[in-house]
Amino acid sequence: MLVLRAGALTTVQDVGRPGYAHLGVPRSGALDTGAYALANRLVGNPAGAAALETTLDGVRVRALAPVTVAVTGAHCAVRVCGRPAAWGAPVWLRAGAELDVGRAESGLRSYVAVRGGLAAPAVLGSRATDLLSGLGPPVPVAGSVLEVGPPGPDPVPAADAVAPAGMPVAELVLPLRLGPRADWFTAASLAALLSSAYRVSPASNRIGLRTEGGPALARARGGELPSEGMVLGAVQVPPDGLPVVFLADHPVTGGYPVVGVVPAGPALDAAAQARPGLGVRFVPL
Repeated sequence: MLVLRAGALTTVQDVGRPGYAHLGVPRSGALDTGAYALANRLVGNPAGAAALETTLDGVRVRALAPVTVAVTGAHCAVRVCGRPAAWGAPVWLRAGAELDVGRAESGLRSYVAVRGGLAAPAVLGSRATDLLSGLGPPVPVAGSVLEVGPPGPDPVPAADAVAPAGMPVAELVLPLRLGPRADWFTAASLAALLSSAYRVSPASNRIGLRTEGGPALARARGGELPSEGMVLGAVQVPPDGLPVVFLADHPVTGGYPVVGVVPAGPALDAAAQARPGLGVRFVPL
């Protein structure tokens, strides 16, 4: 496929590189794991096949050979050669046909799976683009050619391979398991964290969801921590006191205290779709 419009940020993603943190390699991979997995099921790909992850304003590509694609994640207009096509369902493209994945109407990130998967070279067993470390395929730009792997069996969507009608937009609710450094903050700050409203900051990215608009967390002790391991979903508190939720491209170590962890799963998938300005609330596990 030839990239005609790359959009604000389109990357190649799969399930990432788990298991290499001890070597300093982040996990990376698709931020909305549910939407990514659904897109692959819709085109009959095995789990873990590489797909495109778009940000906010989609992508436009031209099929250089016949392919089957599916678009999931953030709801958006899908067009083939200028005509409306299905979102959340398999779509066949003839050679020369142009697929236009439009601007997200709700949510933030869409996923474009291609039958056969994207055949970028694998690094440490993954085709994921890691924006922090630079591992994986380069970020596609207009003119990039995306190789597609050989197709597997005819796509037969699973019984549960039905895309939701849209993304929740009212508020992002993140379950929080306190620790390991909750004792670095005052009791009043912890109570405020679990009872106050924040907003998603425009400075958020694939590395972390930054917050704004809520109370800054006050420390109960001075000094700094030595660097220690960070996990997906760790909520780190930098000197400004505003929580940062680590996402797929997060660093493997950090020196700011981690007040708690948001478990991987639906909550972090929802965080991947949270637009700047959306309300955020932390609730205790």
